[in-house]
Amino acid sequence: MSLTGVNLARRALAEFTGTAALVAVVVGSGVMATGLSRDVGVQLLANSLATAAGLAVLIVVLAPVSGAHFNPVVTLAAWFLARREADPAVRGRELAAYLPAQAAGALAGAVLANAMFGLPAVQLSTRDRSAPHLLLGEVVATAGLIVVVFALARQGRPALAPAAVGGYIGAAYWFTSSTSFANPAVTLGRAVTDTFAGIAPASVPGFVAAQLAGAVLGGLLLAALFPNASQPGTAPVPDAVRETATADLPR
Repeated sequence: MSLTGVNLARRALAEFTGTAALVAVVVGSGVMATGLSRDVGVQLLANSLATAAGLAVLIVVLAPVSGAHFNPVVTLAAWFLARREADPAVRGRELAAYLPAQAAGALAGAVLANAMFGLPAVQLSTRDRSAPHLLLGEVVATAGLIVVVFALARQGRPALAPAAVGGYIGAAYWFTSSTSFANPAVTLGRAVTDTFAGIAPASVPGFVAAQLAGAVLGGLLLAALFPNASQPGTAPVPDAVRETATADLPR
């Protein structure tokens, strides 16, 4: 395997690991919260705080390796926004490696969380989330996430990504009706756990469609808010990908 191939595999592993850890945090903290309190508000508070903190830490740790996307819509947006650049941060090969790694990682994270709490490794969720107002919540949550992630780079402040993205997701748990999944891979993973964080498999396609629509809306809003960005199409997390990709080039 070439040096480029090895490093791409390492970046894909980081995406697998980060997404798995993120889903384990989401599901595991939900199980712990329901075991400690019967108050749904307290359960959601514990779940949202753990998710926000866990996501911020994972971005800090893994951004230098893969860019810390952990989310197919972030990867797709990074690829699309940078497609006209001479040296795009996310190329087709990263896209092809990251998307399956994120999906597999999400499933692995849910299985791990189930196992840690003595539950069946795979248990399809029975929690229906197909109501139209929940889908609208996912559109809003995902659009906001895309703006937050990519606006930071266009403002020249990508170092704020861990706190800003974690903080946004934690807040969106509360201001969106869907509790802000905003991530197709995480949505898939949450379908195989019948716990507080679960989503019925039949509800997954609608959520994913809403997330993709939200990503498009977020991209349009980003272009309207930052039309004269100094580095159009550059994302905070893919900056690390560009640095790694440069290191991959044969000397």
